[in-house]
Amino acid sequence: MADRKISNPLALAVLGLLFERPMHPYDMVTTLRHREKHDSINIKYGSLYTVVRALEREKFIVGTETVRAGRYPERTLYAITDAGKQEFHDWLAELLGTPHQEFPRFLAGLSMMPGLPPDEAADLLEKRADRLAEQVAGLRATITDKPADMWDVFLVENEYRIAVFTAEIDWIRELVRRIRTDELSGIAELREMHRRLRE
Repeated sequence: MADRKISNPLALAVLGLLFERPMHPYDMVTTLRHREKHDSINIKYGSLYTVVRALEREKFIVGTETVRAGRYPERTLYAITDAGKQEFHDWLAELLGTPHQEFPRFLAGLSMMPGLPPDEAADLLEKRADRLAEQVAGLRATITDKPADMWDVFLVENEYRIAVFTAEIDWIRELVRRIRTDELSGIAELREMHRRLRE
């Protein structure tokens, strides 16, 4: 992974929006929300201004003009620079093409699962699978109910999440089956260990 001067995913989103056209921060937030990016990128209006200032400081974007619409306060219109275009390209290429070791909380939980009685762990895993199934239904709705003017390409991360969550649900349900039937080696021993600990 390259060492980036700015690594906040919101900065990547700002560069991506300005790659399309010049915008002011309010328009950026509106566009990101319209495209359902709030589930992929942590969008906070205050943070956006901090990110915009940082991008401007690094000369990835530049304020081009200040505009006023009606009774609204003045807004600075920003455009991406050539350096910003290169940074956006390189950053995006790295994210899409280079796997990176991440440490999801769920993996940490799985690695320590023997600390719970097997039946309790199975119950919790079933709850997780049910919650993921609800999220999948919601994500499918964002795709089927998307505004007519929104291109499918702006929702591919939701398609990815559906695929990942669906695979995780299937894997969890199979793991629960193996726990409940003692097919997973060590489960019978863990049951006995937890029974002794309760005595």
